[in-house]
Amino acid sequence: MNRSLIVIYTAIILDAAGIGLIFPILPNLLQDVIHVPDVSPYIGVMIALYAIMQFIFSPVLGAVSDRIGRRPVLLISLAGATANYLLLASATNLWMLLAGRAIAGTTSANVSVATACITDITPEEDRARRFGLLNAMFGMGFIIGPVLGGALSEYGLRLPFIAAALLTGFNLLLALLALPESRVPTGAAIHLTDMNPLRPLYRVLSMKHLLPIISVFFIFSATGESYGVCWALWGEDAFHWNGLWIGLSLGAFGVCQTLAQALLPGPAVRVLGERAAILTGVASVCAALTIMAFVTTGWMVFAIMPVFALGGIGMPALQSLATRLVDETEQGQLQGVLASVVSLASIVAPLGFSSLYLMTRPQWPGAVWLSVVALYVIGALMVLTLRFKGQQAPPHRI
Repeated sequence: MNRSLIVIYTAIILDAAGIGLIFPILPNLLQDVIHVPDVSPYIGVMIALYAIMQFIFSPVLGAVSDRIGRRPVLLISLAGATANYLLLASATNLWMLLAGRAIAGTTSANVSVATACITDITPEEDRARRFGLLNAMFGMGFIIGPVLGGALSEYGLRLPFIAAALLTGFNLLLALLALPESRVPTGAAIHLTDMNPLRPLYRVLSMKHLLPIISVFFIFSATGESYGVCWALWGEDAFHWNGLWIGLSLGAFGVCQTLAQALLPGPAVRVLGERAAILTGVASVCAALTIMAFVTTGWMVFAIMPVFALGGIGMPALQSLATRLVDETEQGQLQGVLASVVSLASIVAPLGFSSLYLMTRPQWPGAVWLSVVALYVIGALMVLTLRFKGQQAPPHRI
């Protein structure tokens, strides 16, 4: 494995660990800052604000990375994430929390730039495997982050946020010193039209052959938001978990997710094909979520983690497919647009899931997981319309 891949994968591990550190105790931080009986709507607002800023700026950063290189944009992204964690660690009122999330969303290009870097240096036939490893590294970070965050919260509510800032700062230093540029920048001038986030999104959406894949990205991203919004609240309400147990549950999921995405995407695509791999993943996660909706004891959540983790086996194939639909010179812009589409789901879904959880929480906290199953079913039906065999139209310019 070359140096670029090692640095990229390490950066993604540290990035995920920093994010995972704050998940178990974000509800407690909000409660400590704003002093309201139910913080679930505020969690939805914070996640949606991040997504709004990401939607606006991800295509811009993706296009900029095509022109000036991946490395400078990744450094900007890591600096913004560090500032976010420092603001969360020192927040004494709501505006500081919101400001931190806004800064993080504005500069959030870590995953899209890392994906573009891998695309730059990887032959088409190896991309599914390397994207699977990329997702596995993110899962590995979630093994470390939530467990560490939950454990640190026992010694101080702000301590996990300080640790996240230190991790991300180290990530920034690592990228600054060790990450080489993955492609020769085009050097083209950046025009004002490039700063319009709707321009590349509109052009991609106008390509009929891309629209089904983008729609699937949208649906699956919406389902993924439910965990960040509801997991900690649900664990506390259903099983009276403290920060440590919430962290352990997320860490257990990270272990299973890492193993599944490191080992299974390549063989699954070879044996089943892309469509069947995605549908198998959807079926697995729907089964796990249905069980989660009805469980009454916490150990059962840990027992179904291996089934739950299979839900990610199809995404690397979908990511690889998307990279073959545009020119090599525009991979950064495409990844930025996909991140923007994901952000659209991340704007709507957190507000929807937090509102739904607020309504069902007194009677049935687990009901929210059935709504996630419904979205997955819609996504599965859309997957049935995708054309995988005999791909594909020649690359189009964005």
